Amino acid sequence: MRRVNDPLVRLRAAGPDDLAILRRFAVEPGLVGPNWSGFRDAGAVDRRFATDGYLGPDDGRLVVEVDGAAAGFVGWHAVAVTAPRYWNIMIVLLPDFRGRGVGWRAQALLCEYLFEHSPVERIEAGTQPENVAEQRALVRAGFVKEGELRRAEFRAGGWHDVWVYSRLRE
Repeated sequence: MRRVNDPLVRLRAAGPDDLAILRRFAVEPGLVGPNWSGFRDAGAVDRRFATDGYLGPDDGRLVVEVDGAAAGFVGWHAVAVTAPRYWNIMIVLLPDFRGRGVGWRAQALLCEYLFEHSPVERIEAGTQPENVAEQRALVRAGFVKEGELRRAEFRAGGWHDVWVYSRLRE
């Protein structure tokens, strides 16, 4: 049951009006918080949308909508250690929507969507050891911490550890 002050969070397919927000994440340093990994081709947003609307067989993105406003997006991509594959998910929210309980709700909704529409048994997510808010969001969304990937991420001029979380279909 939704409490009165809780934001109404839903996921939806991206539309042409969402491309400006997606472009911002490619060209605005710091907008994605500690995950900034340098400038990206902003034109890739439009090219990808024209190809498949960000709903491909191996990856995808959905817009996170909060009380009717686009707040960011969630995404997933296939990972194959062995057969069959599983999903690795991510989330990025505009600063105004952080710290309001949107992240865990959006990630839980994405898991429900992926479990309902794909035969995967496992969904994983990674975060930085210093990103306590994301760690709490993942746990609240039903994830369990599995371990640490040492020096697995390059950002801000150096190599950093990544903590791995997973959620199983059960």
